Amino acid sequence: MSSSLSRRLPHIDALKALAAQVIVLHHLVSYGPIARAAHEALPWLAGAMHEYGRMAVQVFLVVGGYLSARGLSPRGKALQAAVPELLWRRYLRLVLPFLAALALTLGACSLIASSWPELVPADITLGQLFAHALLLHDVLGYEALTVGAWYVAIDLQLFALLVGLLWLARRDWRHPSRLVVGPVLVTGAVLASAFLFNRQPGLDAWAPYFFASYGLGALVHWLGLWRHRRAGLVLLAVAIAAALALDWRDRLALALATALWLAWAQQRHTAGRPLVGEAWAARLARASTPSYALFLLHFPVLLLTNALLAQWPGATPAVGLLLLAATWLLANCLAVPFHRWVEAPAARLDPLAWLPRLRTA
Repeated sequence: MSSSLSRRLPHIDALKALAAQVIVLHHLVSYGPIARAAHEALPWLAGAMHEYGRMAVQVFLVVGGYLSARGLSPRGKALQAAVPELLWRRYLRLVLPFLAALALTLGACSLIASSWPELVPADITLGQLFAHALLLHDVLGYEALTVGAWYVAIDLQLFALLVGLLWLARRDWRHPSRLVVGPVLVTGAVLASAFLFNRQPGLDAWAPYFFASYGLGALVHWLGLWRHRRAGLVLLAVAIAAALALDWRDRLALALATALWLAWAQQRHTAGRPLVGEAWAARLARASTPSYALFLLHFPVLLLTNALLAQWPGATPAVGLLLLAATWLLANCLAVPFHRWVEAPAARLDPLAWLPRLRTA
């Protein structure tokens, strides 16, 4: 097995690849003439994907929390890097591909303005663009210019909240066992989100609303380092089940199920019993690597193919399904070079070269 593949987590790759495809299919059956054709040709399947496909975001949230905790505190100890550096690096990694995809979306809108005017944003202001660049569009009340923009902004907020909690464990909370303090603070934030903030839909522009799902992923990582991990997982599951009994939420239930499956799969991986063989692990790695690029890029492709169908004389639902499949395939193909030439360079960008003062610990 190659060294790069040996560092991969196939179960994480599987979750990312599956969630990305579900989100794409959800949008394909939710916007424009292609969506109408899908609902006419396959009403039950398209209806289910439209209604429940968006819930795949919960998988991304759990996986994001797990990977963030694994990167920030691999052994449950205090942060080693400076907080401003961590936040700036995360911002660049998210926003540079996002702005590139947003430019493609706005370019696609300008091309389809005559054939599909109802979807073209009207009167885009400089303030709206600036808010998107800062990932503050929802907070400042601006209409999103592309689908999924809210998730990119929330991802940054959730990462910042997790970093802040771990910073507290390093700076203002003294305890001989650093493995305890950070996870305990995160557990408190998860329970506050599950029992309070996540029950307030008006807070969905802020990280505490989603931290129950994100924090579950982080706790799965830390519990995997603990010898009493099974007891910890049971207590965590009971606590979230109590929050669901108080106020049932499908998304939170899916996040809990994802976290428990992730804990089981990670334990098998650690024990040397991975879920798939080397060949399948390589396929999952290839499928999951451009998942963020696919998430960003599929909407401008969908705009163009929808405009094509809108101008197609006498188009039948079968033609719409054919264009749906073509849109899905084209988006997946374009995500690979987008990841290679836009997303990957953004991830490798050294923020200290721009702001050297962030090197201060």
